[in-house]
Amino acid sequence: MNFRSMDEFWPFYMNQHSKPATRRWHFVGTLCSILCLICTVMFNRWFVIFVPVFGYGLAWYSHFFVERNVPATFTHPFWSLLCDLKMFGLMLTGKMDREIKRLGKRPAVQVY
Repeated sequence: MNFRSMDEFWPFYMNQHSKPATRRWHFVGTLCSILCLICTVMFNRWFVIFVPVFGYGLAWYSHFFVERNVPATFTHPFWSLLCDLKMFGLMLTGKMDREIKRLGKRPAVQVY
């Protein structure tokens, strides 16, 4: 599939992140990556090594073991990064459930 814009890619991306646990793992991975970038700037440049380890590691874990699909990063790395940041922002501001409903998906209830 070829996507010409983030607006075209976004529904596909959200379909690949249909489970709340997958989105939570992505949120934690993105947050850890941001914190590692801050540590890189403030303390030691070697923290930069952990940016992709946390960002991709936790996200890929969620795809392989929670969502059971292939990460969109493998086929669309640029759009995936942008959409991951958008998803992070929506989750941070509490607007993710509204976006899922807008796209026609219902948040799944998870039992722990």
